[in-house]
Amino acid sequence: MLLIFRLIVDFGLLVLIWMTQLIVYPAFVQLDEETLQRWHPRYNQMITAIVAPLMFAQLGLVSWELLQNPSFYAWASMLLVLAAWGLTFLQAVPLHGKIAKGKGIRSIAEKLVRVNWPRTAVWTVIFLLSLLHWLI
Repeated sequence: MLLIFRLIVDFGLLVLIWMTQLIVYPAFVQLDEETLQRWHPRYNQMITAIVAPLMFAQLGLVSWELLQNPSFYAWASMLLVLAAWGLTFLQAVPLHGKIAKGKGIRSIAEKLVRVNWPRTAVWTVIFLLSLLHWLI
């Protein structure tokens, strides 16, 4: 049952990160700075309400797996989840903070698209690892 919950959470984050990478962040680049600055606080509030529970659930599930069975899969999952957290809070969150301040928004939005690719890759690998583990 734990594997099913893990797969669901990992899939949710996979879909969310790819939508963000391919739709949301490129839209930030297309919006004029005034519109983005008005919209951005609401976006942050709404996306946090979706992504935070998923990220905490993923961290909790991976932590539980690691405690129950410290296998290669569990350790690899934990390292990848910690990488996703690090990329989120060391790169993406500070850039969102800069957008909120309203200076050089377009270049910051473009940078957000670029720095989000590693995060997209990490969450993709997490899901694929989870799927492979579920299938085996």
